[in-house]
Amino acid sequence: MLLIATGIGVLAVVVSLLLGPKKPSRAKLMPYESGNDPEGGDARQRFPVHFYLVAMLFIVFDIETAFFYPIAVAYQKLGAFAFWETVSFVALVLVGYFYVLKKGVLEWA
Repeated sequence: MLLIATGIGVLAVVVSLLLGPKKPSRAKLMPYESGNDPEGGDARQRFPVHFYLVAMLFIVFDIETAFFYPIAVAYQKLGAFAFWETVSFVALVLVGYFYVLKKGVLEWA
């Protein structure tokens, strides 16, 4: 298994070397973040924090869906406990979403 993982890592590096840019220029080497203009302006722009908040919420939502599967599989055995545990979990995630909405993080303009 370790050999397969190492092979995949080496393959990824080799492919990136073969398919990557051959003649780097200033524009190609400039750091780029979603939502910021990569051309012109100050190269050291301050990166907005709301991108990180949305990313954290996405990760929490992703983990939440991963934990729903075992609850669904064992739902008959767990009964009402599983239902209320799921409801409380969704409620906690919704608190985060309402916080983000209140702060205006999802307004991209």
